[in-house]
Amino acid sequence: MAEELPAAAAARMAQIRSSGTWGSALTSDEFAAIRGVGFDPVGQVFGAAVYSVGHDGYRCPATWRTPAEAKPVQGEPARGEPVQGEPARGEPVQGEPATQVSGPGEPGSFGPLVRAMGQARQTAMARLVAECRQLGGHGVVGVRLSIGSFPAGGPEFLAIGTAVRAQGAAPAPEVPFTSGLSGQDFAKLIMAGWVPAGLVLGISIASRHDDLSTARQTRLTTGNAEVAGWTELVGESRRDARRQLEGDVRRFGAEGVVIQTMPLRVRQRDCPAQVGRHDHVVEATFTGTAVTRFAPGGPRQGRPTLTVMSLNPERDQVSRIRI
Repeated sequence: MAEELPAAAAARMAQIRSSGTWGSALTSDEFAAIRGVGFDPVGQVFGAAVYSVGHDGYRCPATWRTPAEAKPVQGEPARGEPVQGEPARGEPVQGEPATQVSGPGEPGSFGPLVRAMGQARQTAMARLVAECRQLGGHGVVGVRLSIGSFPAGGPEFLAIGTAVRAQGAAPAPEVPFTSGLSGQDFAKLIMAGWVPAGLVLGISIASRHDDLSTARQTRLTTGNAEVAGWTELVGESRRDARRQLEGDVRRFGAEGVVIQTMPLRVRQRDCPAQVGRHDHVVEATFTGTAVTRFAPGGPRQGRPTLTVMSLNPERDQVSRIRI
């Protein structure tokens, strides 16, 4: 079902269509690149959604078991034995996952929060696509998806890009494509026989309680050593984000994905189950463009070499200087 534009957005689209002009978020190099492969910009488009996020439902892994179910980890004191200078409760036990990952929806994980973020992102993207359709565009290039803080509270999801139309092509499709690629990269993709299907995203939030093992591995007296728990935390978060990304690619029916960004944010929070102890939370986000082939690979015949000349040579000269 097509997304209906808010009244303000519908009025802006009507004004653009009646003005006979177009705007864009493209640089001059990007404009030259997309024109070189047969596309024209038809207008700048964006979509926004502000969500109110309540309780994230997070519970520390240390609160999962009851004392009767706890079994001592090999090499550690029995559950009832005190440990000098460290709490005896709230430590992961054998057979229990010490790292919570949002994707599988484990009890007490950040799953509900991630699902709300995904819904907000889809709403913002649907409004961006609706504006592209209003302008008769075949797709949107250079999409930038950002998440900011709304002054009144809650995250604001904003998607902005430039709607484009293929020169001399048939009427715009019901579902225009979206791409996070720059104008130059979009042109390279088209020339190689591939077309973007849609902007895809994989988000995972994982958490891990700093158990006895982690506390010992991070002491100053331990020296240089791997903190196995933190390695697992980062690895599981990245794997889960990759699984979410692949699911998004399948949703578009695409063959593959071109990754753009893979930021990883780590923060520490007070453990809600134990005073004085901490949990670590990792948020991994994979952003990319799902692509599919429309022509055999290799150089395209009958099309001249694409040349992109910068209108600001001084900036390019500065970028070549190695610091």
